Amino acid sequence: MKIAVIGTGYVGLVSGVCFAELGNEVICVDKLSEKIAMLIAGKTPIYEPGLQELMIRNSNAGRLRFTTDFASAIRESEIVIIAVGTPSLPNGEANLEFIQAVASEIGSVLNGYKVIVTKSTVPVGTNDQVVNWIREQTAQPFDVASVPEFLREGTAVRDTLNPDRIVIGTSSQRAANVLYELHRPLTDQVVQTDIRSAEMIKYASNAFLATKISFINEIANICEKVEANVEEVARGMGLDSRIGSSFLRAGIGYGGSCFPKDTQALIQIAGNLSYDFKLLKSVVEVNKLQRGSVLDKLHETLGNLQGRIIGIWGLAFKPGTDDVREAPAFDIIQRLLDEGAELKVYDPIAQDNFRQVYFSDETSINWCNDMWDVVDNSDALCLLTEWDCFVKADLEEIDLRMHGSILIDGRNVYRLEDVSKTGLHYYSVGRPVINGQLDHTLA
Repeated sequence: MKIAVIGTGYVGLVSGVCFAELGNEVICVDKLSEKIAMLIAGKTPIYEPGLQELMIRNSNAGRLRFTTDFASAIRESEIVIIAVGTPSLPNGEANLEFIQAVASEIGSVLNGYKVIVTKSTVPVGTNDQVVNWIREQTAQPFDVASVPEFLREGTAVRDTLNPDRIVIGTSSQRAANVLYELHRPLTDQVVQTDIRSAEMIKYASNAFLATKISFINEIANICEKVEANVEEVARGMGLDSRIGSSFLRAGIGYGGSCFPKDTQALIQIAGNLSYDFKLLKSVVEVNKLQRGSVLDKLHETLGNLQGRIIGIWGLAFKPGTDDVREAPAFDIIQRLLDEGAELKVYDPIAQDNFRQVYFSDETSINWCNDMWDVVDNSDALCLLTEWDCFVKADLEEIDLRMHGSILIDGRNVYRLEDVSKTGLHYYSVGRPVINGQLDHTLA
């Protein structure tokens, strides 16, 4: 099939590359000429394992092209995928400015029947507006469908090529048949719904996963008080088929481009309909407060943080990506700076992004070039992103190289048995403290 993908952000680029990998002819379109030049040169603007290799292979095979020529890409294609951003407005609603602009432009160049697919995450009812925006510009035939994406950053290529399910929302059986054929090589788990239900499935899915994360973090906080182990609790819960084991890993909360944005958007959608989504509001509040647990543990062990040297391992909101949007590290670092701490920071992939977005002018941060530079002479080390290099770090070397002995594991990556063999004072989330009370003569 001939496909045009509008937008070369996370969703658009991964979708375009993967559809080309399936043998389709794909044209990825973006208005940013420098971005298109980078893609033509074989470089990806985002870090995503496996993406660059697939992109180069399919470009070389002639199945994947990149262009700023919007009109030609639309006219050459049978399917047009809208994958532009829907950033949050100050009130939490999704900004549909880019969706509207693309829909209108599609209408202005339409040259025959096309299936217009919205992959961007949009509020319920948006695709009805997309139909109207296109119709304002053309009398040509077309159908609109909502096919939400469920990829995870860090595993986006794998998720796209091996999806749990495909959701196709459309009132047109003709469009549904085309989209069934497009996705048939991926899975036979295809759910066909009306457009509005498809739009809601995306929000409901992300909101539910965010709820599971906040729930297990609340359980972890109680576990710390009653001296239970949240990992054992989660394991016992997860064996119940009604609950499942996924997203029951305690930590310092979720971040990224999807969960924070989509939960706020769904709260706002409900509010616009005079419905108070109390549960989801609590999910968001719990997630925000959870980041403070790192500071609480530092205060408990070190007291006043003024002048303390605190090491930070990890800045991305999760491993496998350079995305720092809504990363817990931001709030934690900002609070540490506000309290006068001196910071040594390292992330193997996301460091430049984080520094550019949040702290480009901050002189109180030592941006280290090596993970062990962070450890050297620090009073405490905080692991915020579970990159493999941190997970596999030698705990005894951490103990030897630190000035203090406090290790705060915000992702529960280390085995308690391994930590107990060192002199580290180890604090994780919802698990026992190792080595008992800190000797406050160090503080």
